[in-house]
Amino acid sequence: MTIAERPDLRALALGAAGWAAAILVGARVWPVVGAILGVLVLVALRSGGDAATPLGWALAFAAVGCSAALHAGAIASSPVVRLAEEGASVHGVLTVRSEPVPSRGRFGTRVWFEAGLHRMEAGGRVHRVRAPVLVLLDDPGRGLRRGSRIEVRGVLRPSDRAERAAVLAVRGSVRVLAGPAPPERAAARVRSAIREAVEDRPAGPRALVPALVDGEDGELPERITADFTTTGLTHLLAVSGTNLTLILGCVLLVARRCRVRSYGLILVGALGVAGFVLLAGPEPSVLRAAAMGTIALVGLGSGGRRNGLRTLGLGVLALLVLDPWLARSAGFALSVCATAGILLLGPPWRDALARWLPRWLAEVCAVPLAAQVACTPLVAALSGSVSLVAVAANVVAAPLVGPATVLGLAGGLVTLVVPALGELIAVPAAWSASGIIAVATHGASLHLPAVAWSTAVLPLVLLTGLTVAAALTLHRLLARRGCSLACVAIVTGVVLVPLPTPGWPPPGWVLVACSVGQGDGLVLAIGRGSAVVVDVGPDPRLIDRCLRRLRVRAVPMIVLTHFHADHIDGLAGVLRGRRVREIVTSPLQEPAAGAATVHREAARAGASVRAAAAGELTSIGAARWQVLGPPASAFPDSESPPNDASLVLLVEVRGIRLLLMGDQERPSQAALRRSHPGLRADVLKVAHHGSSKQDADLIDGLGARLAMISVGAGNDYGHPAGSALALLERAGMPVRRTDLDGDVAVVVDAGGRLSTVSRGGPP
Repeated sequence: MTIAERPDLRALALGAAGWAAAILVGARVWPVVGAILGVLVLVALRSGGDAATPLGWALAFAAVGCSAALHAGAIASSPVVRLAEEGASVHGVLTVRSEPVPSRGRFGTRVWFEAGLHRMEAGGRVHRVRAPVLVLLDDPGRGLRRGSRIEVRGVLRPSDRAERAAVLAVRGSVRVLAGPAPPERAAARVRSAIREAVEDRPAGPRALVPALVDGEDGELPERITADFTTTGLTHLLAVSGTNLTLILGCVLLVARRCRVRSYGLILVGALGVAGFVLLAGPEPSVLRAAAMGTIALVGLGSGGRRNGLRTLGLGVLALLVLDPWLARSAGFALSVCATAGILLLGPPWRDALARWLPRWLAEVCAVPLAAQVACTPLVAALSGSVSLVAVAANVVAAPLVGPATVLGLAGGLVTLVVPALGELIAVPAAWSASGIIAVATHGASLHLPAVAWSTAVLPLVLLTGLTVAAALTLHRLLARRGCSLACVAIVTGVVLVPLPTPGWPPPGWVLVACSVGQGDGLVLAIGRGSAVVVDVGPDPRLIDRCLRRLRVRAVPMIVLTHFHADHIDGLAGVLRGRRVREIVTSPLQEPAAGAATVHREAARAGASVRAAAAGELTSIGAARWQVLGPPASAFPDSESPPNDASLVLLVEVRGIRLLLMGDQERPSQAALRRSHPGLRADVLKVAHHGSSKQDADLIDGLGARLAMISVGAGNDYGHPAGSALALLERAGMPVRRTDLDGDVAVVVDAGGRLSTVSRGGPP
């Protein structure tokens, strides 16, 4: 390797020094900051003529540290922080800085967005401020757009993020004082035109094309989003440097064909970057993506790997000086890691593969492999898993991303002038998007698309060590055709071939409480490879994995006890690859957003939806059950009507009785006890994840031999409550919990004896 080919890591070290300063100053570790800066300066002074590098580290550290201190000081000294600590009610004027985003929780849908607070009135005093805040709305926020100036009344609360002065919970309606500025209105019109160009396409491509162009993925079906996460394609759904690189590369190519040269190309590139930022919105994530995409283009176009790494290091340093809070952004860290991986590892791995592959194919394989390896420890820390199909999925999807992105934007621009022609241009964009969705869907449906990885310190350190070892040695392996093909064969076998878990599923299982996190996901056996699913948990991936482990291929019916997210959001995971005829739900269609999601997903899967009624009897395969609740009359004093309207099932299978409760509160449990005197069961699925709101008389009277609690580890609700566990112990019921035991199976042997088997391990 010549000096010209050797990577120049000095600028990356400057960026790393600045990053460390931002994190330490943000954490207010002032003695550590001072000590590190002092050591760097001392090393620089004692290095004599070779002081450039340590002195540069010291200057980078000091520059970002000072910037972070100034930013933190400006926020900490704002009167908004003090009023938030007091929980003050304010009347304020704000500018919306991000598009409003709906967020569905346990008790309905709220809207949130970032805003800048300019003027507020509290306690009879008027304050002129410049404070970043997070705004929460119970109202849908219709008509709000980024750049709008609004007037609200609400309550300030402390923020857990250093870059925000407070959280503003709005009370009442929002008054719009002024709309966005003309450039932002024009960008909004382009975004709308992109959606118009693909509005006649199927739901998936119709939502994915705009997501690829401007990062708005709110309309993408949840099952597709989950598939993208599993297969390592989520970077396509957010604004990233890839988006800018594709769009800007196309713009520069057209400019060159039009004989634009030298400074003209620089001007065209600058205008392209400005247009991209305006289209996607001048939010931190967009500015970060614009910077990373520009760095990649400049680096690759001005001397290859050495200049690319130098540009990356200096770019990171400049971004952190301007916005030190980026140091704590996972998206920023992933962008930097991916860009560094492509620049540092991509060329030697491409050259190694090119010894036995065509060079273009070596490039296609090396780029996603380098980015994935560089990001692996960070992705594992964020998601708790390591994808086994990410590289292959990115290799297959990569040729489709460019046409979908560029033609999607072109179709939107043309739609502004000639709608019919714009729709025609967008057709191949939608085809390409359909191909990307197919890659994600097929990748996620494989036997083992990802492996769980602990987020504790030692496992992550081990993974980082393995990643560094791979980075240092993989080029030797890739240069050998036999070794490379053997590794591909091994990974393919692990991904495709099911490896049975010893003893799982246990013979004679009749009910399994799946480990789906903080939620319910129950599987009721009705025959070989066939089951009824009662609630689906909050995550499609977790309930899908549970069904795969149980080798359940057919699910004729799904029962959803009520429409809270922790019982319905995993629906796509059951529908994926399985034929479902019917979905039975609570008669109360609330929260309305949850009910709408269920009906929408059912329509896509071709399943009918109906509400159950108390007293109805159902028999499928080996199981039969009666719906005991909710009663036809509502609970006027209910704290949570959806919880109290949960379905209650009394199931009989293989001679035992299972009482499956939803999230009933204490009043509805008492009503159930009174309406069914003498109710008995062998197994109780405890209501509401073992909350403190349990009816003692109901539990005491059941005579159950086992209690099961479906609950997530370390949840924020304190479930299961100590009082509930004490009540179950007093009633003589052994307790099995999914947070401690993993998947829990109720087993009935040939003699009718009841027992439990726990799978343990990660969900």
